[in-house]
Amino acid sequence: MQQTYPHLFSPLKLGTIELPNRIIMAPLTRARSGEDHIPTDLMAEHYAQRASGGLIIAEATMAMEGCSAFWKEPGIYSEAQIAGWKKVTDAVHAKGGRIVLQIWHGGRACHPALNNGKQPVAPSAIAIKDEVHTPQGKQPYTVPHALTLAEIPGIIEGFKQAAINAKAAGFDGVEVHGANGYLLDQFLRESSNQRTDTYGGSIENRARLLLEVLTAVCEVWGSDRVGLRISPVNSFNSMKDGDPLALSRWLSEKLNDYNLAYLHVMRSDFFGEQKEDVLSVCEEFYQGNLIANMGYSAEEAEAAIANGDVEAVAFGVSYLANPDLPERFKAGAALNDPDPDTFYTEGPQGYTDYPFMEK
Repeated sequence: MQQTYPHLFSPLKLGTIELPNRIIMAPLTRARSGEDHIPTDLMAEHYAQRASGGLIIAEATMAMEGCSAFWKEPGIYSEAQIAGWKKVTDAVHAKGGRIVLQIWHGGRACHPALNNGKQPVAPSAIAIKDEVHTPQGKQPYTVPHALTLAEIPGIIEGFKQAAINAKAAGFDGVEVHGANGYLLDQFLRESSNQRTDTYGGSIENRARLLLEVLTAVCEVWGSDRVGLRISPVNSFNSMKDGDPLALSRWLSEKLNDYNLAYLHVMRSDFFGEQKEDVLSVCEEFYQGNLIANMGYSAEEAEAAIANGDVEAVAFGVSYLANPDLPERFKAGAALNDPDPDTFYTEGPQGYTDYPFMEK
């Protein structure tokens, strides 16, 4: 039965990026790049299949060498990687789509076995309490090296170069990854940041690196093609903050100064452990375009946009399994079920072989 979602299917302008609808593809790590971290033709096919959404946010991508946290995730620090991504952006644009690149550093989620023996870096020397997949099987996360004040400018420069490279690869913009317990989020939240210098302690200090990275990236793209993703209550990667509501309010108010294309908020916890309503805080205090994410149906997304709570909604797992997700929403068609066993495997199975609707 055909459905009408007039708000979800209305056009939207995110900064200077014009979207035909408000259905966003959330960034989804799929580990299809191989050990050299070069995007493949298979990835180009995967993203082009999903080009009918308002915007694709491509998966977490290594901003600089030596920060691999998934073994076979893509990078954007070499000429070969830029060329690989250019095939992806060309394929998406040929289908009429828009795509931005999520630039990222894994921080303490990286592992020496994935980075030629290199010790991971983080705000403080505190390891994640979990295991990571490596070529040698599952291994415990290692204790990271606490970044010195002299090393931090190199991180900022790495993100800036990644933004330059993303422009060369033909993206429509970039999203800075400040979520899910990776480097910038590790600085933001108290469980991983125990520093006593200008990058630790107060919210202002903990947010300093994130804001410095945003400033550098906006110098490359202009703020109207830069987004930011945050996850104030997600406990993934051993993360926790004593007052996520205060953190969300401070960030929302501060980010108003940046005139970003959007703020992308993960509203809940992967494990359901923290219940604070950070999205409502962002809705109240952030004045720009707000994208909400995690667990939305088409009906809830339509209501949230119609109520003026958010400007758009990002869909993750449902988009993973349904390359024609917008068309299925519009037709009221059933959705394909995702296959978790193929989320991080190699090849087309569970990646480019999810069926489209029958015409």
